[in-house]
Amino acid sequence: MHLLRSAFLALVMLAAQPAQAQAPRPLVWGDTLPATLDPHAIFDVPSQFVLLNVYDGLYRYQGNPPRLEPWLAESHTVSADGLTWDFTLRAGVKFHGGSAMTAEDVVYSFRRLLTMNRGPSAAFTPVLTPDRVTATGPLTVRFVLSSPYSPFLTAMPLVAIVNPRAIAPNVVNNDWGAAWLAVNSAGSGAYSVLPGNYQPRVSLDIQRFPDFFRGWAGNPRPVETVRARPVMETSTRVLALLRGEIDATDSYLPTDQVERVERNPRTRVARDESMRVFVIRMNNMRSPFNNRDARLCLTHAFNYEGFNNVILRGFVVRNGGPNPNNLWGNPPDLVPYAFDLTRARAHCDAARAAGVDLSRPLEIHVQNELEQTVQAAQMYQADLRRLGITLRIVPNTWPGITSSTTRSETTPDMWIHWVSTYFVDPENWVGQMYDSQFHGTWKASSWYSNPEVDRLLRAARTSLNREERQRLYADATRRVVADAPDIWVYNTVNLRGLSRRIEGYTFSPVGSGGEIRLMSLAE
Repeated sequence: MHLLRSAFLALVMLAAQPAQAQAPRPLVWGDTLPATLDPHAIFDVPSQFVLLNVYDGLYRYQGNPPRLEPWLAESHTVSADGLTWDFTLRAGVKFHGGSAMTAEDVVYSFRRLLTMNRGPSAAFTPVLTPDRVTATGPLTVRFVLSSPYSPFLTAMPLVAIVNPRAIAPNVVNNDWGAAWLAVNSAGSGAYSVLPGNYQPRVSLDIQRFPDFFRGWAGNPRPVETVRARPVMETSTRVLALLRGEIDATDSYLPTDQVERVERNPRTRVARDESMRVFVIRMNNMRSPFNNRDARLCLTHAFNYEGFNNVILRGFVVRNGGPNPNNLWGNPPDLVPYAFDLTRARAHCDAARAAGVDLSRPLEIHVQNELEQTVQAAQMYQADLRRLGITLRIVPNTWPGITSSTTRSETTPDMWIHWVSTYFVDPENWVGQMYDSQFHGTWKASSWYSNPEVDRLLRAARTSLNREERQRLYADATRRVVADAPDIWVYNTVNLRGLSRRIEGYTFSPVGSGGEIRLMSLAE
């Protein structure tokens, strides 16, 4: 860790050196970096930075509340039965290598995603196979689904269109170029990766792509170069912002640092309503979490009011289930679980009476670079102690935890994270978190299983009627909440520390405001 910190400080000091007179110094982005640059191999918040800036999809979310806009596609049509989707592509889109994008490139990208079966593929594999994606013309693509799938269009921004001509020379043992694309890029986005500088979770340099298909007329002073340099420790991250060593923190700025950042004349805090849900997961396939009374005991033992309004100073809003409060399909009458140690103790007693052993220490994994996860675990640890339950806090990282969730045997007892907005549909939250067909993904890492919930969620995603979908998702959500498979804490306000030299920062819940093409720098 000491070596990583030293390397980071050396890199940001280099970035802060006086630039040539004709250009401002590069933008230094202090957010978390993904473990790989391959947009088809990973599906998390850090990967959104690469997806938004280096790649393009057929559609993209913009603004807040997020609206779905045609991007590489100009338009689409869908058959009356919801199975056949035809997309017409824009002409004149260029990849960073200079070649024009065609329908065959879109076909290749989806087939690569579906065959590799990693990252965002889970949103499509239940209804789409590689052979059912075809080019029907130079700029037209057809998708034929095995069954209707209403979130199909809303999930479309998850899929980056890649350049097969850049990947093909680097394919090894039929790996679809995965090893090469993990440290290189093959996109058409507003920025291209500077080769040779990427180190997973340590450093990434990108430069403006002059031939970006949307042009640059709307931003006369675009950022030319971005140096992404994450800082692991919260105190170091905030100090680096205050000193001008970085220009932006991640979007999880601790609330106790907000006033400190806003007092500094060179920095500010961007506060934006988000759709990011804070959740404590419980491994429902492992004792004691496989007992509902034990889960209710643990649910009533978390001090929601104390965490949300004291530790987080009221910057968040309590939510009673897995969906954001402002999402359609979320039951408006949902009553959140309350902090009540008397009720918690009664449920613990009921669990013990049923033969559940609550004497073993429970482990909760936290993301040690995100202070809120540590604060929540420490507060929770103290309250559980009053019930005679020992909670051990295990420092970990996002990649470390998510890589363990592929099997129930290796998934932690409990862990803390956020479910962010990858696409705007209940499928993004309750659908992929609690349908048992998604077991083995980090989103479904509570290993919850309820056949009736499975039925409702599967009916909701295949229905073509919005009112029916809303009813089905609401019913499924109520049943999930009644089973208490997890602990849902709040719907967040996005807090990102920014240098005042950044102009044009624009927030969308999808990507958390990380779209660089809209920004410029004041010197």
